[in-house]
Amino acid sequence: MSDFMLSSTAFQNNGSIPSKYTCDGSDINPPLAIENIPSGTKSLALIVDDPDAPMGTWVHWLVWNIAPNTNVIKENDVPKGALLGLNDFRKQPYGGPCPPSGTHRYFFKLYALDTTLGLPAGAKKADIEKAMKGHVLAQTQIIGLYKRSGR
Repeated sequence: MSDFMLSSTAFQNNGSIPSKYTCDGSDINPPLAIENIPSGTKSLALIVDDPDAPMGTWVHWLVWNIAPNTNVIKENDVPKGALLGLNDFRKQPYGGPCPPSGTHRYFFKLYALDTTLGLPAGAKKADIEKAMKGHVLAQTQIIGLYKRSGR
């Protein structure tokens, strides 16, 4: 079996995220493709964050209990049955890149879990990471870059 993989038709790994998916555009999540989900996976969890934020890592999107047969997360969509956590914009929907200055890296981290997470919608990143502990079968990621024009 090949490696667990996450990719996007909107940007390459370590490539620029189109402004459509940022605060300068429509502020919607980019399409994501998931390949080679490990056998035994009961759910998937996605954490999107920016480690280059001035105040520390900034959380943009938290999605968990994604069905294990999900191979696409469509643009501007949340997989049916998945739950959303509270990001650092203090909202549950995707919050796109919006760096105050310079180029930032946005990590789209996908986890294959051997369980579903018993967390309520609106949970925070720390809660999700704690609940995932000991349940991660595999992890993959794609990194997108974004710099606001004129900043």
